Amino acid sequence: MPELGERMHALVRRLYPLCRSITGDGVRDTLKIIGEHLDLDVHEVPTGAQVLDWTVPQEWNIRDAYIARDGKRVVDFQELNLHVVGYSVPVHRTMPLHELRSHLHTLPNQPDLVPYRTSYYAPTWGFCLAQSTLDALPDGDYEVCIDSTLADGSLTYAEHVVRGQVEDEVIVSCHVCHPSLANDNMAGVAVAVELARSLENPYYTYRFIFAPGTIGAITWLARNRHRVDRVKHGLVLACAGDRGSLTYKQSRRGDAEIDRVLEHVLRDRPHEIREFSPYGYDERQYCSPGFDLGVGSLTRTPYAGYPEYHTSGDNPDFVTPESLVDTLGACLETVAILDRNRTYVNLSPYGEPQLGKRGLYESLGGRSDAKDAQLAMLWVLNLSDGEHDLLAIADRARLPFAAVAAAAEALQTAGLLKG
Repeated sequence: MPELGERMHALVRRLYPLCRSITGDGVRDTLKIIGEHLDLDVHEVPTGAQVLDWTVPQEWNIRDAYIARDGKRVVDFQELNLHVVGYSVPVHRTMPLHELRSHLHTLPNQPDLVPYRTSYYAPTWGFCLAQSTLDALPDGDYEVCIDSTLADGSLTYAEHVVRGQVEDEVIVSCHVCHPSLANDNMAGVAVAVELARSLENPYYTYRFIFAPGTIGAITWLARNRHRVDRVKHGLVLACAGDRGSLTYKQSRRGDAEIDRVLEHVLRDRPHEIREFSPYGYDERQYCSPGFDLGVGSLTRTPYAGYPEYHTSGDNPDFVTPESLVDTLGACLETVAILDRNRTYVNLSPYGEPQLGKRGLYESLGGRSDAKDAQLAMLWVLNLSDGEHDLLAIADRARLPFAAVAAAAEALQTAGLLKG
């Protein structure tokens, strides 16, 4: 597991420096790196395309940007790409500091951190810098340069599909639009990559979506509207690597199977479960009322819940290999339950069937968990009435889901259950 954690952390470190936005080469470069680990189907959706109530915007790319005084850069995009407001229009001017200030963004209460700011749909330009840097700037004239382009192009997103035994799907969605923010969301991407690599012959088909936030998820929904009814469960992964405990945000339904699964997975871990709200990551798109998919969101410390959120403090040192492994472990447990959760009917419901003559008790001999296995069989028989799935039985019995699923398989083999 330490090796796995280091591998995910290495991917976070590699992806971190890229200048991403909702469109542009930074997203493509990010997907190219992900594509070294997974087979990706990359989609380009042209500027001007109508996607639900939105329109794909012009593509933004940036080569360089700086604020300089006497030829020396005092704010430099090459050192940290957060220094430029995302989607800034090009500019090359000389202006006094008092005029430049209206284009500068800082965090006065966190004077040594650089904020992350964007202006996707209102043309403007600006720089982000530490308040301590701004305080040290003397009055006078400054050269300001943003070498960027806004032009017709496309929005880019990618999918990786692991085919299952059925066509019904589980989607795992990650946003890939933020520039140098390690936890938000290169950590989520790293966990998703390892989760995808771990799947072998799953029951459901798993579709991993790597797309820009908001507009990317909306674009995916618009282009898959005809087949979205295949999506039975879903999870948005973000902020997956900080030191906080796990947090699960429920789907809009609140009682979708994914909600019940995550409650079960997290019950013996430090965690928080939050009700759905239409603010946050892309779960709010998948859960919009017209779609109302069973999609929740798994994070560690949620968005805006840690001081480093959307600042230069969200760097690779803020993400730990141990936290990445813990998040991945919760995802693997979730997948294991989703793939095995079934509803059965007891074929011998009148009185308790004799398990000994079917060799079911003998099969438990010597097992350290024999008592749990025996209890699981009795609970499965008692609650397999066509109304309770295995997850409901595990929760009612306070038993591990794996024990209940194994009991159901043994009972079905013995002819006592019908799936």
